[in-house]
Amino acid sequence: MSMHILFPLVVTLFFAMVHYLGYTRVVCRLHVTTPTRRLFKYLLLLNMAAIVGYLSSRYFLSPPWLLYFALSLSIGVGFLLFMGIIVYEILHLLQRLVPFDKEKRTFFKRFSDLGFLAVGSGYVGAGVLEGSKDPVVTYVEVAQNRFGGKAYTIVQISDMHIGGLIDREFVAKSVAAINRLDPDLIAITGDLSDAHIETLKEAIDELRHLKSRYGTYYVVGNHEYFHSIDATISHLKTLGIHVLENRSVPVNGDFYIAGVYDLFGYRAGIYEPDIAQAMGEIPRDTPTLLLAHQPKYIDYLGGFEPSLMLCGHTHGGQIWPFGHLVSLAQPYVRGLHSLGPNRHIYVNSGIGFWGPPMRLGSSAEITCITWS
Repeated sequence: MSMHILFPLVVTLFFAMVHYLGYTRVVCRLHVTTPTRRLFKYLLLLNMAAIVGYLSSRYFLSPPWLLYFALSLSIGVGFLLFMGIIVYEILHLLQRLVPFDKEKRTFFKRFSDLGFLAVGSGYVGAGVLEGSKDPVVTYVEVAQNRFGGKAYTIVQISDMHIGGLIDREFVAKSVAAINRLDPDLIAITGDLSDAHIETLKEAIDELRHLKSRYGTYYVVGNHEYFHSIDATISHLKTLGIHVLENRSVPVNGDFYIAGVYDLFGYRAGIYEPDIAQAMGEIPRDTPTLLLAHQPKYIDYLGGFEPSLMLCGHTHGGQIWPFGHLVSLAQPYVRGLHSLGPNRHIYVNSGIGFWGPPMRLGSSAEITCITWS
């Protein structure tokens, strides 16, 4: 089964299960009137239909902006429902265990149910508000004494997910913000696009305006495998962007920049990452900057030891508390971490978003790294 069918099918099945459990384990237990319970049931059905609509629009349709916003928000509601089921199960247990008489127990249940609904509504509202904010610039210093007192400014972006709500205007504003940082080098660590390249050219072409002293370098993320990865790579090359396909390039005689395909390539059976091919020709002890989409690629380095590794993929968790779930699959969720003496990894929280236009507990970011 092709990737563009398998991924939305898995997402649909997951959310169908979540909505079924949301009705049977939450709605049916709420201390509300029968008409209100019926309303919640219809809202769940509507949200599930919106999720199917979102996935369809992501792959097959192009709805108006406002409709697309509403459809994408349904994914956020689905994630909230997933967490809400867990929270409500705990609340339900507490409601059964409190040593109250029947009248007090009924009051406690009504009060906790109202609190549950209020917190859930606030959660969505706060997430949408935070998700509407412009990306922040995060300044990071990586002091490794590699270049004899000289330092390089590297601007990293990741996970823009161009398509749908991430349009030409967003890309143009991002390019202007990056150029203002006057970088020596720009690194794009995957998940740049989230639809077929033919529908995104107007937005992606804004990237040709990126300016740096030594160029813009890009590696694919997992989402490129879902949408015409061949055409995406080919088109980016026409924009003057260096696509690192398991290869390395010397920069100014001081260091090498290397990049690998994403780990999803193993599952897709195409464009598989190969660290030996990417770094095999780099002279020993030469400072090396490695671009890899997922932080867990550190488990695939073998004996190679890049000086600085830049990754994305995690979105910094995007919506709290999903960062804790991300940490089960990835060794790092965001920020700078040491891998050993004079070895570091930085995980970018993403300049865009996937699914709902929401963030909570994480900010969209442009990273400005001073590497010395």
